[in-house]
Amino acid sequence: MKKQRLPTAVSAAIGMLVLILDGKTTLSGASEGVNLCIKTLIPSLFPFFLLSTMLTGALSGQSIRLLRPIASACKIPKGAESLLAIGVLGGYPVGAQNVAQLHGSGQLSGEQAARMITFCNNAGPAFLFGVLGSMFSDSKYPWLLWLVHISSALLVGMLLPGSRTEGAVRPLSRSVTVTDALAQAVKVMGLVCGWVVLMRMMLAFLEHWFLWLLPPVARVVIAGALELSNGCVRLPCIENEGLRFILASAMLAAGGVCVSLQTASVAQEIPFRLYFPGKLLQCGISVLLSCAVQFLFPAQMRQNCSVIMPIAAVCSFLSFLILKKIEKVLAFHTVVVYNDHIHAKEVRSCCFAKK
Repeated sequence: MKKQRLPTAVSAAIGMLVLILDGKTTLSGASEGVNLCIKTLIPSLFPFFLLSTMLTGALSGQSIRLLRPIASACKIPKGAESLLAIGVLGGYPVGAQNVAQLHGSGQLSGEQAARMITFCNNAGPAFLFGVLGSMFSDSKYPWLLWLVHISSALLVGMLLPGSRTEGAVRPLSRSVTVTDALAQAVKVMGLVCGWVVLMRMMLAFLEHWFLWLLPPVARVVIAGALELSNGCVRLPCIENEGLRFILASAMLAAGGVCVSLQTASVAQEIPFRLYFPGKLLQCGISVLLSCAVQFLFPAQMRQNCSVIMPIAAVCSFLSFLILKKIEKVLAFHTVVVYNDHIHAKEVRSCCFAKK
């Protein structure tokens, strides 16, 4: 057996042994994951998968004047403004799916797509209000949470390395039909549910073995780091509403391991090196903005941010330094095709740094 295959084989064997020895926990975690998909994720995300695919196909290459100033500040090419709107409204990983769709058809270069899957891929209002709407005593707080989330994504888009492109996305030569969109939506929804069930099983084992020993904040953070939905549904165990708001903002921005795997599944050939430092930067910015709006909470429910803000600032700064380092060394090796394979050129070394 080749050495590079040995860790995979050992991990799979250990996993199978654990499933056999603790089948009850396996069944419980898998059942909870399936219920989460059926009752929450499929109803809230599948319509967005379907409609966003059709919308991207219809609006691809069409400049949206209302979004043009923001898109220009985020270095989004002309004609791709719809991806910004879908990235804000569609939810994870709808934004990444639509970026990958245009990249796969040659409408976006590797550099453009690598930047855009980072900030055009966010938690959508369907998930935010459906899951987090009942977590706060005042109905204005979920709206404020969404505002912080959108603002942090746009700031990341402005800070990410990359030069403003002079090119423009052109209309697709073939329109996207309902059948095409349905097939794509079913495929992506299956990937999302598969990762959610897997992460929920892992979380069930962690809870059974040692997670119950930790304080509530640690349990929420670990659950949210693995799978966003499971972290969010545990927020009521945190009594302080201000801290609950900050943690919700951080989890929404980071997305967690499960969202990252979903994004990687739909990102196809898009370079992925910007994604993790970009999401860490968005998480830090979200925490800073959430601390800044604590004055809107009742005095007894505000969170003291004297420790949280310096930590978030340091994380944001380190993430930015990592992105600047990547700017100097990151190269793309991809094929860029315009107008559905009518014109093609191979890009051998397309670096972020301006020449």
